[in-house]
Amino acid sequence: MSRGTCPRVSSRESLWILSLVVLAVEVAVLEAYSCHEVRTAFQLRQVGPPHRVPETPGTDVDLLVCKHQGPSCCTRKMEESYQSAVRRETLHNIQSYSYELEHLITSHADAFQDMFQYLLSFSQGHLSSLLEGTYSSLSRQALPQVNQLFSSLSLYLRGINVSVEATVHQYFNNIFPLVYTRLINPGIESSTMVGSEMGDCLRMIRQDVKPFGPHPAIMAEELVGALGAGRQLGLALEEGLKVINATGHVVLTKECVKGLLKMVYCSHCRGLTLIKPCVGYCLNVMRGCLASVSELDQTWRRYSSLLEQLTHAMAGHHSLELALLGVRGHVDEALLYAQLHGPLITATVDKVCGLSTGEPTGLQPTGPEVTTPPVILSSPFPSVAPSQPLSEHWLGQLAHLKREFLMLLQRYKSFFAALPEMLCEGDNVVDDSMCWSGDGVVESYTGKVVGNGLYAQRQNPEVKVRTMDPTLTEVKEQLEHFVQETHERFPRLGEIEAWEELGSGETEEGSTADCDDEDGCQASGDGQERYLHKEVFSEGKSTGRHPGHDIDSKPPSVKVIGSPSSASWATLWSLALLFAGPCLQWILF
Repeated sequence: MSRGTCPRVSSRESLWILSLVVLAVEVAVLEAYSCHEVRTAFQLRQVGPPHRVPETPGTDVDLLVCKHQGPSCCTRKMEESYQSAVRRETLHNIQSYSYELEHLITSHADAFQDMFQYLLSFSQGHLSSLLEGTYSSLSRQALPQVNQLFSSLSLYLRGINVSVEATVHQYFNNIFPLVYTRLINPGIESSTMVGSEMGDCLRMIRQDVKPFGPHPAIMAEELVGALGAGRQLGLALEEGLKVINATGHVVLTKECVKGLLKMVYCSHCRGLTLIKPCVGYCLNVMRGCLASVSELDQTWRRYSSLLEQLTHAMAGHHSLELALLGVRGHVDEALLYAQLHGPLITATVDKVCGLSTGEPTGLQPTGPEVTTPPVILSSPFPSVAPSQPLSEHWLGQLAHLKREFLMLLQRYKSFFAALPEMLCEGDNVVDDSMCWSGDGVVESYTGKVVGNGLYAQRQNPEVKVRTMDPTLTEVKEQLEHFVQETHERFPRLGEIEAWEELGSGETEEGSTADCDDEDGCQASGDGQERYLHKEVFSEGKSTGRHPGHDIDSKPPSVKVIGSPSSASWATLWSLALLFAGPCLQWILF
């Protein structure tokens, strides 16, 4: 049996082995305190040039924010780079969330305008076809007035300061000379209307003589009521964009940037590049930084309610579509009225402007006719032949836009109050044990979590807030003023939404109508509701109708170019549209 032998090690060899062990230990210690991970994160997050990060932690570092006992991988230059980076990253995150709301507003503002222009274009073609087909004797000279009418309405819906009522009356003023010489007294144009004085006189006296009866006033009333909501909604969406743009460029104070730096990057100075902030800690920092933004919450909620009311008033029960499509019927009825009352109109004109065979007397000619530069009505919707009824698909597009817009708007009613919470969600924070508290790694954040707004920040342990951002203060005041001004101009605006909630077959007292919408008939309160829509956007003016004729005596029988059959067709067309409204609502909703 042999015994194992252990080789002898000389003293020189023992010293050599011991030196290797010591060197390995030193390498391990240096690796443990290396700033390699910090440099990697510094470069990947594009904080600054990587050469600013030291190879190993330093012990004598003059830092302003990320102070702590022990070695640090940060320098003063790195701290400045971290401040710039955290400011940039926070603003980017705010703008990312704001972009969703901004896109909601801009996309639907464009969609509403496209639909407005499509309806205007269709209605213009509808009226032009009436003049060309039924009143061909005056169509050629009347079509420019049609273009002027719808160009002005288009400008009004785009927010330009145009009076719809004045535009409608200007249209009837301008066509009165044509109607008088082509329909009422055909054949006198060559002798009397060659000069402009007779035409000026007719335009001047039109609203006093009322040759078209009540129809111009009724048409203006309906257009003011229906188009007022669309115009005000467009202006409201523009105001909302101003608020969102101001939020995306909010100024972060020095105290805020220090708090953000401490929360996001001070852990890197200790080599802790993967640790996440505690949720409560993040909420305190973000609520302190966005205290001025959170102050917009109540104003924004009132603004969102205003958008809902305006949308209901504009698209509820197809008010806008019916008003624009009804222009043709109103003009047709006005021209028929003028023909039926032709002899009395002629007698009145002779007294004021002079005999039809003589020169006008007693009035000075007015200036040249006021015209509005034509606006090309274009939209991405397909063109529709104006002589054919508007399809149910397009008639329901505005209702579809309304439903989609209101559904998405609900998500952003509390946007400014929820913004700090949104910035403290997901991978940015840790909700369980082992998170960063600003001073070290803890199992849970023990500080008091404050609420939103300036007043709550008095007890914020992380960020000191003194005053509200002056830019956001101005934006808030402007939005409040717009909301208040809108309600003052349209005091009955809130009643529209109440009518919407009643349902198509229910009255305010809760009783249901005998007629069911599924059978294609209107609700019992529909007449009141249509009147209410007009009342809301009359801007405080009396909108009561006076259907009595201006000329009480019964006129003699005269030949009418627009035959009663065309009037009956227009009536049936209007009734078909009215009946289609509740049916489409039942289908779409």
